[in-house]
Amino acid sequence: MKYIIAIIQPDRLEEVMQRLEEKEIHLVTVTNVMGRGRQKGIAEVYRSHREAGTLLKKVKLEIAINDAYLKPALDAIIQGGRTGQVGDGKIFVMNLDECIRIRTGETGGPAIG
Repeated sequence: MKYIIAIIQPDRLEEVMQRLEEKEIHLVTVTNVMGRGRQKGIAEVYRSHREAGTLLKKVKLEIAINDAYLKPALDAIIQGGRTGQVGDGKIFVMNLDECIRIRTGETGGPAIG
């Protein structure tokens, strides 16, 4: 079992979700977050003054997945999230030691779904 955390551009969310659906990956948690990477924020003009913004709006996807779905999930996120520009995001993959479905008490891979 793996746990995927992906940070993507907000405008790429629908494309990523569509590609995940095509790979039959339906269980996703999405959170609006703020952060910065190599682009180090952006500069904006506010009331005729130039102000540097240090945090950008991003979207975080969290997916608990069985090993057989790892490559399709990663491919879907990369294909849906890539624009070729700095700031497209990152994907982190971690081992998932345990998953427990609260309703039934199932554990392991079957609990993921």
